[in-house]
Amino acid sequence: MMSLSDLGSAPAARLFERGHTITACETSTGGLIAAALLAVPGASTYFKGGTVPYSLPARREWLQMDKSSVAGLRPMTEAMAMRFAEITRQQLNSTWGIAELGIAGPSDSPYGAAAGTSVIAIAGPTPKSLTVSTESSDRERNMWRFTETAMHLLVEALDSE
Repeated sequence: MMSLSDLGSAPAARLFERGHTITACETSTGGLIAAALLAVPGASTYFKGGTVPYSLPARREWLQMDKSSVAGLRPMTEAMAMRFAEITRQQLNSTWGIAELGIAGPSDSPYGAAAGTSVIAIAGPTPKSLTVSTESSDRERNMWRFTETAMHLLVEALDSE
């Protein structure tokens, strides 16, 4: 397992070099994405904030989300994650928004997604999204794997700009 600063160093360097900012929204990673970005010295120049809206009430309050803001989107899809990333980005007027929605385990989700599944989206100049399936119900291992994947996707988005 990589350290938080190892995970965050590549995207942090790119954000810093370009003068870009980012805001994070994550569920099953529980703040690990934000922690990875914040573990790198100088994070205050690019990291505007983050939230872990793990419950529906938190999403309503912190993201100002209601049924109309996600109308037509199915839970646990890349489109849903992109909507979270877009809202997160807009809230703090960041260059980029990153969102992770997942089922760390050990149980499957009520929406039919298996434990070990996550959808990750990057909103910004070059949007990217993907679905991760670890096929594992190991909660902590999944949290780290989702975070690592999110950092790689963020680098991909930054390098595509």
